[in-house]
Amino acid sequence: MFRSLSRYNYRLWFAGALVSNIGGWMQSTTQDWVVLTELTHNNATAVGVTMALQFGPQLALVPLTGAVIDRFDRRKVLLVTQTVLMLLAVGLGLLLLGGHAELWHVYGFALALGIANAFDAPARQTFVSDVVQGADAANAIALNAASFNAARMIGPATAGLLIVLVGSGWVFLINAATFLAMLAAILLLRKDELAARPRTRRPGNALAQGFRYVRSRGDLTVVFLIVFLMGAFGMNFPIFNSTMAVMFGEGAGEYGVVSSILAIGSLTGALLAARRERARLRIVLGGAALFGAAALIASVMPTYGTFAASTILIGFSSVTLLTTANGFVQTTTPDDVRGRVMAIYTAVLMGSTLVGAPVVGWVADAMNARAGLGVASVAGFLSCAIGLGWLVSKRGLRLVRAPESRWRFEVAWVETADASGVGVTPASRRAPAAPEDFSDEIALTSPIPLPKLPTATGPIGQPRGA
Repeated sequence: MFRSLSRYNYRLWFAGALVSNIGGWMQSTTQDWVVLTELTHNNATAVGVTMALQFGPQLALVPLTGAVIDRFDRRKVLLVTQTVLMLLAVGLGLLLLGGHAELWHVYGFALALGIANAFDAPARQTFVSDVVQGADAANAIALNAASFNAARMIGPATAGLLIVLVGSGWVFLINAATFLAMLAAILLLRKDELAARPRTRRPGNALAQGFRYVRSRGDLTVVFLIVFLMGAFGMNFPIFNSTMAVMFGEGAGEYGVVSSILAIGSLTGALLAARRERARLRIVLGGAALFGAAALIASVMPTYGTFAASTILIGFSSVTLLTTANGFVQTTTPDDVRGRVMAIYTAVLMGSTLVGAPVVGWVADAMNARAGLGVASVAGFLSCAIGLGWLVSKRGLRLVRAPESRWRFEVAWVETADASGVGVTPASRRAPAAPEDFSDEIALTSPIPLPKLPTATGPIGQPRGA
């Protein structure tokens, strides 16, 4: 499960990212709480607008960010973006400490943060493939998600405690200090152990190459559509957690705790993803269906305690989906276009918030917090249905009765058709891997049948020369 940590560079990267991610979650939790309770009177729409401004640039700048990440040294890109993010945290922290912060200041900060993150997020994700290559790449991507979600478990609860003890402004300054860990890790990496990326250029407009590549692959198009729906309407956790905490009459400390409880499930999902040999499309669909059920369960919980406990399943299902989708995209995309494809992926995931967060915030304001979770549930079930529909129409997925049992059914794939109907073969009996399970590892280890060498006997068993 932790095999990638045997490499010096990845251990350094993992530690720096963990510290920085803890600070990031502290800042995110504090920012949403400041908007909801200090700068407005429990206005969930304002939280949604803040999220839209923060994540919208990742959608608008995707052609530029992808080209930059593929053309320039990702290590140097990260040094610049991490420094900018640190300075932004210092700026808003000082405004809050001085008592001068207004809502429009937070909106401006969120927009600037979104522009910096438009370059930083895909650079961080693709840089993992530069740090760890080969068979351990999928494991490193999953452990990267585990680091992110371990921080998610620690950061929000810490933020809630610090808001009560020292105030929201200091939380931003503490987060600024955590960026030093990531900057130090990047500077201490052994450059000779990083993957050498050839500067090959694909024909045509560099800004459009990532879009064309995604469009040419139906499986990636489906994954991106699922990620868009989940990012837009499903994963608005700051809105869900803050409005539900307020509905139950809880304060900043409890809001931070429920965010950390959600991260228990998130961390579990990330660690289980690290155990899998490769990312599979079926896991993405299963995660979407489970998320729909989890959000529906959470929406009907009668008390703060039961709601907090139910978020464990939400965290588990969402991270299972996202970690698998991320790994699937990265491990099946060529390196010379991976930066652009991952920029599109990040933009779809984060930028979709521009569409969904204000809608979900408005639903929570106009109806109630439970209705917002209902929207998330619908998004999960719809995402699963879209994926299954594609597998049925394009890959020939079928559910058939097993021949040895009257009541048992199996997943099967269309292979041939005859006059009597469609011939199917159960997936468990197919020799080759299912299309969505294909990976370089399978291609490199699959045996190739060779013709038999001539023997000492002739074609009819007579000795040679007889």
